[in-house]
Amino acid sequence: MSDLRDVSARQRYEQGFVVKSGMLRCVWADYEDRDGARAILHVEADPELHGTGASGRFMQSLADHARRERIRLLPVCGYAIAWFRRHPDQADVLG
Repeated sequence: MSDLRDVSARQRYEQGFVVKSGMLRCVWADYEDRDGARAILHVEADPELHGTGASGRFMQSLADHARRERIRLLPVCGYAIAWFRRHPDQADVLG
């Protein structure tokens, strides 16, 4: 796994995960800033990561990053909304 990074020029968070073949694949989230919060518009994982739990680990990394950087997150994407519902202990980062 690689560290979460903010690719601000693309308004996207990305995190890499190593798959069984040893290749690095990515989970990403597109975002936009809205009224002092960062709206998570879309979360997607490389098909090779489907079913591995990488998207959930990405969301945890994103919540941890938001907490450290004092960024409020606004989940818009269905996956992000569902993840925060399943993890109410992470609600302190929601805006």
